[in-house]
Amino acid sequence: MPEAYIVDAVRTAGGRRGGRLAGVHPVDLAAKSLDALVERTGIDPKIVDDVIMGCVTQAGEQSMHVGRNAVLASTRLPQSTPGVTIDRQCGSSQQAVQFAAQAVMSGTQDVVIASGVESMSRVPMGSNLTFHMKEGLGTYKSPGLEKKYPGVLWSQFMGAEMIVEKHGFTKDDLDRFALASHEKAIAATRAGAFEAEIVPVEIETPDGPQMHTVDEGIRFDATLESIAGVKLLSEGGTITAATASQICDGSSAALIVSEKVLKEQGLTPLARIVNLTVTAGDPVIMLEEPLFATDRALRRAGMKIDDIDLYEVNEAFAPVPLAWLKHTGADPERLNVNGGAIALGHPLGASGTKLMATLVHALKARGKRYGLQTMCEGGGVANVTIVEAL
Repeated sequence: MPEAYIVDAVRTAGGRRGGRLAGVHPVDLAAKSLDALVERTGIDPKIVDDVIMGCVTQAGEQSMHVGRNAVLASTRLPQSTPGVTIDRQCGSSQQAVQFAAQAVMSGTQDVVIASGVESMSRVPMGSNLTFHMKEGLGTYKSPGLEKKYPGVLWSQFMGAEMIVEKHGFTKDDLDRFALASHEKAIAATRAGAFEAEIVPVEIETPDGPQMHTVDEGIRFDATLESIAGVKLLSEGGTITAATASQICDGSSAALIVSEKVLKEQGLTPLARIVNLTVTAGDPVIMLEEPLFATDRALRRAGMKIDDIDLYEVNEAFAPVPLAWLKHTGADPERLNVNGGAIALGHPLGASGTKLMATLVHALKARGKRYGLQTMCEGGGVANVTIVEAL
């Protein structure tokens, strides 16, 4: 079977809700990452077989096929480039990487861009459901679903609280994890660790045009006291806004190619795809599935957790990576080494290729070999991707 290689992966710096990227239409925001990827790699844009774009809230400005629209808005890709939009909830663009790799490994395509976008400022999370409900047009909870899961409220927040209770975490555990996320993101930013992956985006400000290059969600003045003082999201619970991922605007993209194209185009890859895994489990606790998906991925790859040098486990809520560490016995010093979504933001459909960009560049910068990325997803699904840095 042919190998699939990641030539490069890029992302925009995250924008806070209503912040520096809120003035950018998501189609144009997505196009920024596509254009940067083509420019940086020097790939002939005419040979791109497909663009696979993850996006969760496909409504309003992200409706009517945002993946294809981003291709059309691109200044580098020709209109002959196909595009497709996919939704695997928070893992949408990680699944885009896996679909792209599968296309290359099957030999049916040679050059695929995996990508993602989410402007949570301009297209509020869940608005593709709530607007329809307000108009009396129904909801996703069908009679069949209600029969199987009577009275169940599908809630990632409740699933996170269930993980806290199941694994015996305290609020202090969550607060300290959140602080560490900010501290690592601060250190990475000050050291220039993100410069290799971030796509500058020109924005308009009251002081005139500026380039957006720094993740806006990082709290450079974060302390344990300030995090611990944030109001609980539910009475008697443990989770606060400070121990959950931040609402974020952003886009990201990765170029996946075959060995044949590497040689023909004279490209130097950052990484090789080692394993692609997706599993599904309990849709109620929902966010715990990365634990079991990781077990399966490692078995299929013939590897142990200690064989992996760096881990990117999405910080949807602090208890998710904490439970993952507890379950796998992984070294916490290898986890989210440049911070995670609690500090950097979680732009839903863009997070998969965003984390992959951070992972492959961190492996290269640190001279490490293997990386593992996993993401909890709505409905109790999880993706795991293992890569080898080259």
